[in-house]
Amino acid sequence: MLLRDGPVSRETHDRRVGQKVGVLVMAARRVMRSAVVSSVVAVPLVLALGAPARAGSSDVIPPMSPSNMPDFSHPTKIDNEFFPLEPGTEWVYKGTVTEAGASTPHEVIFTVSTLTKVIDGVKTRVVWDRDFGDGELEEVELAFFAQDDKGRVWNFGEYPEEFANGKFDGAPNVWITGLDGARGGIHMLADPEVGDAYVEGLVPKIDFYDVSKVAAKGLNNCVPAGCYDDVLYVKETSPLDKTGGIQTKYYAPDTGLIRIGAIGGDSQERMTLRSMKVLHGDALDAVDQEVKRLDRRGHRISDVYSETDPVR
Repeated sequence: MLLRDGPVSRETHDRRVGQKVGVLVMAARRVMRSAVVSSVVAVPLVLALGAPARAGSSDVIPPMSPSNMPDFSHPTKIDNEFFPLEPGTEWVYKGTVTEAGASTPHEVIFTVSTLTKVIDGVKTRVVWDRDFGDGELEEVELAFFAQDDKGRVWNFGEYPEEFANGKFDGAPNVWITGLDGARGGIHMLADPEVGDAYVEGLVPKIDFYDVSKVAAKGLNNCVPAGCYDDVLYVKETSPLDKTGGIQTKYYAPDTGLIRIGAIGGDSQERMTLRSMKVLHGDALDAVDQEVKRLDRRGHRISDVYSETDPVR
């Protein structure tokens, strides 16, 4: 449910943009031309946001690079308050995607495996993500996250497989930090404050450039899974996409993402957390086996992914 790499039709790309959670992420990915993306990173990112990242600061936390690589002493122990990734945890989200006035049922199942994958020298946690539109499987994805020594969670890449009419239809939008110009970014801050802004990732090959900004803290929010206090409210945009609108996300302490909404845009996704549980035994083993299967296929069919180490 996360990202793509390589050529896809504009119609297909736009349809799927409104269907991604973010990793949770995951999340709706808004479109822009790669030449434009390349030009925007040459100017201060704050110009695209129109406001400072934190009071007294004009910085937006950029994507990772060799010159600003964080320290990762225990990267797979992801216990961030607003985005915990304990192996075996599974979240189920349900809602709709609305385009041209028509709404389609949408479901995402996001499961943390016990497996890891080394990317750009950092051991990451592997998450298995399944995306259904109107009851039909549309995408299966492996996503890779790591927590730095400051407690921030970083996106390190995605291997998404696409499906059409229930059949495998390729994996054209793979991206991995450190390969083919891809640069991962922050998925969740350690101590978010209103006004903080950060780049989630920059991948010119697939026109991916998302920026998130903390809009509010301490909210109360109820979803089918329950009612939560001290909720964090984040707005996500692609600064140069004039039709993408704003995706809104609500994160609850010790739970993670509980609600996704939209403000404007030509494709609007609205989803809520329906259930959260922890898998054990055979159920968790089955998740790990599926992750290994997808990882092996990724090495066979993707030139980018084939450069990575196998999951372990």
